Amino acid sequence: MISLIRRTLRAFRRNEDGSASVEFVLVFPIYLGLMIMSLELSMITLRHVMLERGLDIAVRDIRLGTGTAPTHDAIKDRICEEALVINECSTNLRLEMVPSDMRNLTTLGGEVMCTEREEQGEPVLSFTPGQQNQLMFLRACLQYDPIFPAWELGSRLQSSASGQLSIVSMSAFVQEPL
Repeated sequence: MISLIRRTLRAFRRNEDGSASVEFVLVFPIYLGLMIMSLELSMITLRHVMLERGLDIAVRDIRLGTGTAPTHDAIKDRICEEALVINECSTNLRLEMVPSDMRNLTTLGGEVMCTEREEQGEPVLSFTPGQQNQLMFLRACLQYDPIFPAWELGSRLQSSASGQLSIVSMSAFVQEPL
């Protein structure tokens, strides 16, 4: 009886059927996780590049404009028009613009105000159009939903109370004189 058990165990130990399946089961989840995180990271990068592009083009239009003060909605519409891959750009984008003195430099400050889904009204942000030859700081904050919020990368990034992630872009310019 014992010799029969030994022979059976020896035959089972030498059999290599299914060894590729074990390797696949061990490696595939890691590979799948890396693929999903790279997809999420590429979408974050794409959104950030498009926000930067839209902000750069809008600032260029302001800088080389006719000297008229741009409105908040006009700048926001121009950014959203140029940021092609951002969904619901006009509702998820918030702008903040302040003038600064060249001799006494003031910036936008540390806290970034972004949109929130749960907000009923829009909080008052500093948006001062500025005059000719005045240094201006413009900050855009975009909130978006991650593709895979429960996966490693989406869960590790800092999100708002509604689960949205933020992308912030800043620009400085001097409005040209007439």
